[in-house]
Amino acid sequence: MFSALTITCNNVVTKFRRVRAQAQNVLLMLPHCLQSSRCSKQVSADPAECERCGACPLADVLTLADKYGCQYYIAKGGREAAERVKRKDVRVVVAVACEKELSAGIVSALPKPVIAVPNRQPHGYCNDTVITAEEVEEALQRVIVQDGDSAG
Repeated sequence: MFSALTITCNNVVTKFRRVRAQAQNVLLMLPHCLQSSRCSKQVSADPAECERCGACPLADVLTLADKYGCQYYIAKGGREAAERVKRKDVRVVVAVACEKELSAGIVSALPKPVIAVPNRQPHGYCNDTVITAEEVEEALQRVIVQDGDSAG
């Protein structure tokens, strides 16, 4: 309950602030649990290993990252994600994760703005989690500067 409230408040404030950045300064942070547990590829070590076969949401989400030209990172845990967010070239974060990890990540990313996109866990915690490409694309469109826009 507290995590969901934190995420909702954060997203409202971030939307109100109209945070925008060039695509190369937007980090799409993804959890390793989006990858199918049946997949033998080590995509968290090397996202290029993903064959984009469609067996899990990663294919569509990585395709979006390529389409918009943003950075992306597949984290194995919260501490690893927090370190990546601290990079100077990251101005805005679109983070996909469970509510617990998102609420902790929002706090650890401060003062950088985060758009949090909660995933769903139909197979239990941190196992074959689900997100739709539309949810991620909406968040990316909200923060990436498009032609005619200006970075804020």
